[in-house]
Amino acid sequence: MSNSSSTTIFFLLAFGDRRELQLLHFWLFLGIYLAALLGNSLIIATIAFDHRLHTPMYFFLFNLSLLDLGSISTTVPKSMLNSLLETRAISYAGCASQLFMFIFLMSAEYYLLSVMAYDRYVAICKPLHYGTLLGSRACVHMAAAAWGTGFLSAVLHTVNIFSLPLCKGNAVDQFYCEVPQILKLSCSDTYLREVGLLMFSVFVDFVFFLFTVLSYVQIFSVVLRIPSQQGRHKAFSTCLPHLAVVSLFISTVVFAHIKPPSISSPSLDLVVAVLYSLVPPTVNPLIYSMRNKEIKDALWKMIQRVLFH
Repeated sequence: MSNSSSTTIFFLLAFGDRRELQLLHFWLFLGIYLAALLGNSLIIATIAFDHRLHTPMYFFLFNLSLLDLGSISTTVPKSMLNSLLETRAISYAGCASQLFMFIFLMSAEYYLLSVMAYDRYVAICKPLHYGTLLGSRACVHMAAAAWGTGFLSAVLHTVNIFSLPLCKGNAVDQFYCEVPQILKLSCSDTYLREVGLLMFSVFVDFVFFLFTVLSYVQIFSVVLRIPSQQGRHKAFSTCLPHLAVVSLFISTVVFAHIKPPSISSPSLDLVVAVLYSLVPPTVNPLIYSMRNKEIKDALWKMIQRVLFH
């Protein structure tokens, strides 16, 4: 293959040559996918049908669950299908679409997490201004900005990457089409354009991460002055899980994209990809909502309504 125009198919990473390992991968990924599907769908339905949850915090949770569903549905079903059918193939258009959707949804999710940090900052540090700073129109604008920024980032990366000549084979050493793995197939110095774009994205992501950290520094300084132990515990229980997920998300993404080639290996790349592409969509429903009494009460009432009416 002399360039990308002659590439009609890519081959994704296989989870072992033995049929038993392929089936193990299928069932493992199926379990993870169903857990993410169930958890996020319940959150979406609960928030949509309970008017008491139509507040800024739950509005952002609703958007987060939509992004989680989309991101994990972009990569996992195709990987499971390949293992089930004993194939590694994905079309050129399918690979480009997968890369675009994954960047779009994951970028939008990261920016939304920063917005959620701001929501917690206003709720705890400026409670008297909460209704003014986070009115319905402001919430819609911030959510739209997260989605729009993610879309723009996906367009730039996808167009840039698939305009590069690809002449180093068509084997993608990952279970989905990923930016660093596609770049490895390029034989042109123009890949430096994408490297520069990646570094710019990392810089922007770091700015958002710094904003999140500074928000939580302010939050903790206020929480620690709360006289009630129960009040402090409630505030910390809503903040720490969010900060932990943001830290895991950004650290694994950055490591996956800028780690030195000397420590790169297919197995390490696979573990890192699983961490940032499968773990957050699966555990977000648990750490953000299932520990929340309002969500649990609303979910139980919705289940009762469905079962008895």
